[in-house]
Amino acid sequence: MMNTQKVQRKEKFIQFGEGGFLRGFADWMIQKMNKKTDFEGNVVVVQPIEQGMCDMLTAQNCNYTHIIRGAEGVEKTFVDVISRCVKPYEDFEAYLALAENPDARFIISNTTESGIVFRAEDKMTDAPPASFPAKLTLLMKRRFDLGLGGFILIPCELIDRNGDNLKKTVLQYADLWNLGADFAAWVEKENVFCNTLVDRINTGYPKGEALDLGYEDNMVNTSEFFHLWVIETDYDLEKELPFTAAGLNVIVTKDALERYRTRKVRILNGAHTSMVPYAMLSGLETVKDCIEDKKMNEFLTACLFEEIIPSLDMAKEELTAYAKDVLVRFSNPYIKHYLSSICLNSVSKFKVRVLPSILGYIKKYNKMPEHLLFSFAKLIEFYKKGTPNDAPEVMEYMKNATVAEILSNKELWGEDLSALIPEVEKYENSSL
Repeated sequence: MMNTQKVQRKEKFIQFGEGGFLRGFADWMIQKMNKKTDFEGNVVVVQPIEQGMCDMLTAQNCNYTHIIRGAEGVEKTFVDVISRCVKPYEDFEAYLALAENPDARFIISNTTESGIVFRAEDKMTDAPPASFPAKLTLLMKRRFDLGLGGFILIPCELIDRNGDNLKKTVLQYADLWNLGADFAAWVEKENVFCNTLVDRINTGYPKGEALDLGYEDNMVNTSEFFHLWVIETDYDLEKELPFTAAGLNVIVTKDALERYRTRKVRILNGAHTSMVPYAMLSGLETVKDCIEDKKMNEFLTACLFEEIIPSLDMAKEELTAYAKDVLVRFSNPYIKHYLSSICLNSVSKFKVRVLPSILGYIKKYNKMPEHLLFSFAKLIEFYKKGTPNDAPEVMEYMKNATVAEILSNKELWGEDLSALIPEVEKYENSSL
C-alpha cells in the first residue's frame, strides 16, 4: 500500500502547475533539499486551468513516485513535498488566502509557452481571471494589502527572459486595473523576478509498463537523469534555497543565462536539427536509432566536436562535457524520441540552431564546416524528397526552388547565404 502520510513542513512554495514537468523537476529538487539539508519546505500546488490533475493528486494525498531512468540505470524517489492542491476555479477565496501565509516565499510556475500573456479583457473582478499573470497579480495585491513581504518568483515557462516578461505583464495588469503607484512600486522593489533556463526530459506516466513499486500509484512520473536549472538574478538565492548543498545541478548567476541558453540551443538542439533530415532520409526513426547507427553516430559526433563546439567562444572543457552528456541522453533506452516530432518547422529551427554554428565556424577559421554544410544540403533534400512538416508555403517553396534560390533568400535566413552555394551544392544528392 502506498504511503499517504504527510510530513509537516512550512508551505514555502506556491506552484502554478501540477503537470509532470514541475513534479519531476522542481518538486523532485525540493524533495532532495529536504532530505539532504535542513530546508524543510513544502509546496502548495495551484491548478492554473479549470481542468487538470489536482483531483488525482489529492486522491493519494499528493504523494507520488518519481522514477529516473536512463543508460545510467534506474532511481526511484518517493516525493511527499506537495502538501495540498488549490483549485481557483472551484474556490477562488482559498486561492487568494495563499497570500496570507508569511512562510510562502517562492512562486514557481510552468503554464506552457503561452502562459505568460497579457489579456486586456481580464478583469480584476473575475474569479478567477483567465491568464496566469492576472491570477498572480490578484494574489500579489492581496499580499500587498496585508503588508507582508514580497515573493521570489522563479517561472519555468519556455520563453526568453521569462521572469522579466512575467514582471512586465503583472505591471500591465496593475496599470489596467488602477491598483495604484504604491502597489506597482511594491511589485518592483519587494519581489524578485528571476529569469530561468530549464533542461530535463520528463516522460510522464509510463503507460503500458509494469512497474514493480509494490503499491498503486496513479501519479507516477518519469524522467531522464540529466537536470539543469539556470536561474539569473542579482539576489543571493542560495542563502534561502540550498541547491548546492543538496548536490543539485542548479546554477545561480547574475548575468550568464544567455551563455547557457546558447550552449543548449547550439549543442543539444543543434545536434538534433543537424542530424534529423539526414537521418530521416536514411530511414531512421528515433534519436536512439541514430546513436546506434554507426554512420549516423560518426556524423553527429563530427558535427558536435569538430564544428559546433569549435564555433563557440566558451570554455572547451565545459562544452565538451555538456556534449558528452547530450550523447548519453540521446542513447536513453527509456525514451522513444521520434525524429518525425523533432523535424517540425526544420527550416526555422535550422536558422536558429545550426546556421550560427556554420557562420561562426567560417568567421573563426576562414574555412568551411563540411559536416554542417552537408547537413544543410540534407535539409534542402529533405524538403524536396522527404516528409517535412512545416507551413504549407515553406514546404512549397523549398520543394520547388533551386539550392541557389534557397540560400540567397533573406526572408528564410535573415541574410543572403549565396557564399555557401558551391559548398552546399556539392553535397546535393550525395553522402559523406
